[in-house]
Amino acid sequence: MRKLIESTFMSIDGVISSAEKWSAPYWDEEYSAYARELLFASDALLLGRETYEGFARSWPRLESVEGDYAVRMNTLPKYVASRTLTEATWNATIIKGDVPDEVAKLKQQPGQNILKFGTGELDTTLLEHRLVDEYHLWICPVVAGSGGRLLDGIDTTHLKLVKTTTFASGVVVLTYTPGDASQGR
Repeated sequence: MRKLIESTFMSIDGVISSAEKWSAPYWDEEYSAYARELLFASDALLLGRETYEGFARSWPRLESVEGDYAVRMNTLPKYVASRTLTEATWNATIIKGDVPDEVAKLKQQPGQNILKFGTGELDTTLLEHRLVDEYHLWICPVVAGSGGRLLDGIDTTHLKLVKTTTFASGVVVLTYTPGDASQGR
């Protein structure tokens, strides 16, 4: 069974929106190596509509700059959860209808991990249906001050910390798996 991996940038005050505006100063060699490891351990991407549209506009132009990372981003199959998207042109399949059921089916297929980028309504759906196997939360040493926060409105959900990765830039990646408070620490 494939694992669904969530990779999300957030500020120390929990903001996830407009991460490209405040996370870019921390994109260094350690960041790139970690991101590369996640991407190359995956053979499919799961995206919401907004993330898909943003990536589809930028990644095809980045191959000359980003090399094999961009080639990998561009060639991996993408699954896009959307109620409004009618056409996908960037090597993507639109998931309409019962997103949790379709994602569960994707996870049952043979292959590597499914890497999920972006944040929003899809995160809530995936968490509520217990479909995420690992969360990689990239905490950037910045206070964003305002903006959307990861999983606002979700009921109390316990996770288990399985790994902490600290970069010289001050970024800390916290890796969690689903857990529960009754499990020993």
